Amino acid sequence: MSVDGTVKKSADTAEKLHPLLQERWSPRAFDESYRISDQDLLAVLEAGRWSPSSNNYQPWRFIIAKRGGKNFELVTEALAGFNREWAPKASVYIVLTAIMVDDTNQPRSQSLYDLGIASTAMTLEANHRGLAVHQIGGFDRASLKEKFKLPETISPIAIPVLGKQASVNSLTNEDLAKRERASRSRKNLSEIVLASD
Repeated sequence: MSVDGTVKKSADTAEKLHPLLQERWSPRAFDESYRISDQDLLAVLEAGRWSPSSNNYQPWRFIIAKRGGKNFELVTEALAGFNREWAPKASVYIVLTAIMVDDTNQPRSQSLYDLGIASTAMTLEANHRGLAVHQIGGFDRASLKEKFKLPETISPIAIPVLGKQASVNSLTNEDLAKRERASRSRKNLSEIVLASD
């Protein structure tokens, strides 16, 4: 833990990684007084916009919801479980959606891959700018589609939550505080590499 009470978690990797990757993790303690600057938000969005995309299709579409705005309220209402408790203290939600069909209206499975790359680029740019990011998958997708009048071809996939990390002591829910303090873990490479020469 750092001097200001924020939790730092460096990944225990087999080979040293770039600090943006080695130190990246998903906190739930956010400083509710912090407001993301327009410049930082624009940079994060640009990182997503310029991500690699199969056939340059660029299937990603973003809904920006800054704390204090109507979009923020709508997204918060769609959050599931304890996400409603900690996430509203963040500065902004970026609802990541993807166009799930191609130009001929056929299913396009690459859209999820493209959006994943965009999300990673956005996360790394945010971390580079000193922002914390936590990806949320627990939310009511049908509710978000309705609230933002999304067409059938566009699916909400994830919600990165961005802001300044706060002290773990700002979490009043002890279960959340335990998760915040818990060490990071991943499966061993031997469990995830299916074949290797």
